[in-house]
Amino acid sequence: QVQLVESGGGLVQAGGSLRLSCAASGFIFSVNIMGWYRQVPGKQRELVATITSRGSPAYADSVKGRFTISRDNIKNTVYLQMNSLKPEDTAVYYCNADIVPHPERTGRDFWGKGTLVTVSS
Repeated sequence: QVQLVESGGGLVQAGGSLRLSCAASGFIFSVNIMGWYRQVPGKQRELVATITSRGSPAYADSVKGRFTISRDNIKNTVYLQMNSLKPEDTAVYYCNADIVPHPERTGRDFWGKGTLVTVSS
């Protein structure tokens, strides 16, 4: 059974840094695009950053220049380095990936359970 497990959330002061990790495990044939989303209670989940299997990143305007997404295709893991954190970055961060489970041949959307990031002012 394929699953995504996030780690690295926590409490940090404004201006600080955190690094999130998300590992995909299970019987996996291939992992396509991976990404991070975040959600604040009462608001819609929003895209933070994505990265293709070839390593091409894309970012929400609100995090450009502060966050960096990367991945390790051997470990099926995606990372989010968050610098210069602001109180408005406080949210539950979710990992997302398009994964082709073995022995299937079509990608499906998988989500992690989320990790809380709290930035104090």
